[in-house]
Amino acid sequence: MIEIKNVGMKFNLGIEKDNSLKMMFIRLFDKKRRVKKSDFWALKDISFHVNPGDVVGLIGSNGAGKSTLLKVVSGVLKPTEGTVEVNGVISPMIELGAGFDADLTARENIYLNGAILGYSKSFLDSKFDEIVEFSELKDFLDVPVKNFSSGMVAKLAFSISTIVEPEILIVDEILSVGDIKFQEKSKNKMMSMIKGGTTVLYVSHSLDSIKELCNKAIWLENGKLVMAGDVDEVCNAYYNKIMK
Repeated sequence: MIEIKNVGMKFNLGIEKDNSLKMMFIRLFDKKRRVKKSDFWALKDISFHVNPGDVVGLIGSNGAGKSTLLKVVSGVLKPTEGTVEVNGVISPMIELGAGFDADLTARENIYLNGAILGYSKSFLDSKFDEIVEFSELKDFLDVPVKNFSSGMVAKLAFSISTIVEPEILIVDEILSVGDIKFQEKSKNKMMSMIKGGTTVLYVSHSLDSIKELCNKAIWLENGKLVMAGDVDEVCNAYYNKIMK
């Protein structure tokens, strides 16, 4: 279903970006302040395989490369090296609300975001009431999204993204959006998709959540794969490492 081979993702951070006349003068007399290029490998030599129906949790500390890896698998980022093979329709839930226009209403953004995700207008028409009901935003449909709280935006985005059950679901820390009631509803929705055979890549800092939802886990640290395999074994090894 998903085959990752020797994937690396490099970014150029650009230590000094100020090209003002003042900074040019300073760098003329201070060599240490001259522009330097800094290559940062967010991922390096990552290889793993995900079978159909697997629910794989990605764990690791902040900056380990988890979100970057999800973006590479989703096709948002093209890897600097290595190959990514994905067989199946992907629904990425990485940055909820990223496709929204803040000046448009919730109603208008349902159609805008749905179109970005590849849904037809007729399909969105047929699913509109279902999206609204799940989002719990019926009373705010004609309010511009710029007036929404971050939790309301996440609710709307999640409701649109999960209106269909994709073959592959890419999830980045979205089960913590909204209030407790909506978090539980989001988890139940995801569990329903998992039981339906959807393959899932799931990032979370909650080991309890990873253990509850996933059958496998991948541990990343500093952009490198530390361990992959049974979810309990990987999570326990990670916990023992960070608690030393």
